Amino acid sequence: MKQLALIPLIFFALVSLAQPSDKSSDYLQSEFHAARREALRAKLPANSVAVFFSNPVRNRSNDVSYVYHQDPEFYYLTGHKEPHSVLLVFKEDQKVKGKKFNEIIFVREHDALMELYEGARIGPEGAKEKLNIAMAFEGSSFGSFNLDFSKFDKVLFYDFQNDVRDTDEEGDLFDLISQFKEKIGYNQTDLNIEPQANNLDVSLLDLYMTELREIKTEEELDLLKKAINISAIGQVEVMKAMKPGMSETEVQGMHEFIFKKYRAEYEGYPSIVGAGHNGCVLHYIDNYKPAIEDGELILMDLGAEYHGYTADVTRTIPVNGKFTKEQKLVYDIVYEAQQAAADTCKAGLPFYTLYDATAEVVNEGLVELGLYKSTDKKDIVNPETGRNRYYPHGCCHHIGLDVHDKGIYDKLEENMVITIEPGIYIPEGSPSDQKWWNIPVRIEDDYLVTKDGCVLLSNLAPRTSEEIEKTMAQPSVFSDYTLPSLD
Repeated sequence: MKQLALIPLIFFALVSLAQPSDKSSDYLQSEFHAARREALRAKLPANSVAVFFSNPVRNRSNDVSYVYHQDPEFYYLTGHKEPHSVLLVFKEDQKVKGKKFNEIIFVREHDALMELYEGARIGPEGAKEKLNIAMAFEGSSFGSFNLDFSKFDKVLFYDFQNDVRDTDEEGDLFDLISQFKEKIGYNQTDLNIEPQANNLDVSLLDLYMTELREIKTEEELDLLKKAINISAIGQVEVMKAMKPGMSETEVQGMHEFIFKKYRAEYEGYPSIVGAGHNGCVLHYIDNYKPAIEDGELILMDLGAEYHGYTADVTRTIPVNGKFTKEQKLVYDIVYEAQQAAADTCKAGLPFYTLYDATAEVVNEGLVELGLYKSTDKKDIVNPETGRNRYYPHGCCHHIGLDVHDKGIYDKLEENMVITIEPGIYIPEGSPSDQKWWNIPVRIEDDYLVTKDGCVLLSNLAPRTSEEIEKTMAQPSVFSDYTLPSLD
């Protein structure tokens, strides 16, 4: 019995010894997350508390879960990557049993058997040491923790989607949410009454976090630049390898192999690889066309996620290495539109000026090609969708911990990182000459907004039609990579 009791202790010791070599040195440090909590605390109203929950674990099939991905807000404020946790950030110092604190985290308790299956858990002591949060407890103690939420003028949190599974684990996310609801007297109906009759607030917290996250710190910029460079190199290497007969899945796989080669943990969003008419579907993610055809364009919208931060880079290239006359005409309009927005971009301007710059170039270009009769709204707007017929989306969004990162989208400010991504999509059946059908073009790049302009961060990936054709003529690292036939 005594020998068996030693097993968990030995296990934890061995895991602890192994951990330092398992983590690269360029992760965000605990000081970054602590500074972000302080920045949030500065925004909180007097006598308030902000409450954040970790993301739920999602079931993939039967007893297999999807790869866990932490809630971006929770990660931003803590660096904690495990599920079943809750963070409380207080405006003013609190006192319980003689101890003063202004933040608390509750995390999973140790479980030797489950950690043998799933890996080591940080536990309360690890949270204190590695997350730099002095008050850390097991999640199972949250329900009995003596904290009167009614004494606060504001209790800020994100409203619940009621989509969390209950598990057998004590102190799981389901328990934490249920206990929190009980502590605050939660009634979802009451939250929809304006003005609210209680101290609960489900709107202010999103505003505060948006204000923080839309401006990137130096540490965040380092990680974003790494993710962007990885994604751009992926585009370059796939350009070199591209040839007719490949499948969309194979093209996706080459990009994502390069992501992994550079130790990017995930894709920042479902990869979009659409050849021919598939490229005219804006968020096409089937990526399964078995054989890409000679003469088609392929639109590749992919981004590596590196240590939580996500790039978003799109290139559209000719599968056989040469644009047709019509493809090049459309491509060059999109390029000119993107460049017009980049030339316009600088801190202080309204966001909409970037879209306006792209739309002006696109609309005038399509008139010259005969796809629009004029730039009048009646000639541009598709009556079925109410949007620009061949340019039906916006051109810019923030990137960061989310590919569509938080932002107010009012004015451009220094150290925002945004995309500029104009596009033209001419699906089969469009009211145009058939020679234009199934031409999809999107060019998307990532830019750092500065005081006097913007910096192109994804410059490693060729952008002009001439540069793309030149790159595609170069030898590929994938050329000699063959596998046995399954036939």
